[in-house]
Amino acid sequence: MDTQKAGLPDDDPTAAERKKDHIELAFQSQIAAATLDPRFYYEPIIAAHPEENTDDGFSFLGKTMRLPLWVSSMTGGTEKAQRINHNLARACREFGMGMGLGSCRPLLYSDERLSDFAIRELMGPDQLLFANLGIAQLELLVEEGELWRVSIMLKKLDADGLIIHVNPLQEWLQPEGDRFRHAPLVTIKAVMNSLPELPIIVKEVGQGMGKESLRALLQLPLAAIDFAASGGTNFAKLELLRSDPLKHHVFEPLAKVGHSADEMVEMVNDLKQELGPQVKCEHIIISGGVQNFLDGYYLTEKIQFKSIYGQASALLKYAQEDYEQLQTYVQAQARGLKVAKTFLRLK
Repeated sequence: MDTQKAGLPDDDPTAAERKKDHIELAFQSQIAAATLDPRFYYEPIIAAHPEENTDDGFSFLGKTMRLPLWVSSMTGGTEKAQRINHNLARACREFGMGMGLGSCRPLLYSDERLSDFAIRELMGPDQLLFANLGIAQLELLVEEGELWRVSIMLKKLDADGLIIHVNPLQEWLQPEGDRFRHAPLVTIKAVMNSLPELPIIVKEVGQGMGKESLRALLQLPLAAIDFAASGGTNFAKLELLRSDPLKHHVFEPLAKVGHSADEMVEMVNDLKQELGPQVKCEHIIISGGVQNFLDGYYLTEKIQFKSIYGQASALLKYAQEDYEQLQTYVQAQARGLKVAKTFLRLK
């Protein structure tokens, strides 16, 4: 029966146009078998679509998050930093994410750039916010007996803790780079001993860490380890791009060493079994080359630690403009992650 002739409402007024689209786009919509994602079983039978407007909160580092996405440390002390950080802070509040600030070194001795970093009011009190300093600055503060500057900086920012970024290759390749006089592990322990109540995250800056570095860090009572693995922004390569052509050519192989996030997940899982009760750090932020929610879902499911995943450049791309673009991007990531959790299982 023709429902329209019978006076009944058309139950799908878009059907004709949609079917036309299907015909026209069919030949552009074929996926070659070789391009299928090999990490997952797709299970379309066992669950209904997830509800759109429900957020499953979970505890991470003492606070409740609603989206397991960490805004990885990016920028600070530049003209664009305020807009970027403020947009990211709004997104953290709206979607229940945590955030690590870019290097807060300018705040150790001056409040001139404080407005770039002071985002707690925008984030709200319930979201994780960590300040960030390089190991070189902390080595100097330890030697000069001035770690009190860190405490003052954290109080100004109302931050929950401190990220220590460890970047020997970046510093070595940087024309104006610092030189470490002590192994970073020595400085990290000195900071922990002097500020025993301070939650600390240790991260690399884009090349990851090998098994012995991870072994040492896992045995410290750190708040978390942030992988900053190879595959995302590589700051050693970035510094080479700033250098003269000869230096770039000679030292470029150094930018190609490192560890992927997937490899680092394997390493920390092995170390957890090997070290047993000697493991004191139970939280991991998986970052570096995490391009999308499927990467994040796969890696956080695979790891045997409490974990979230971090992104930097993808968020930075949208945070530079108006907030609505960033909001749309994060909302899409959250929806995609919810669908992945519903219908995908790791192989």
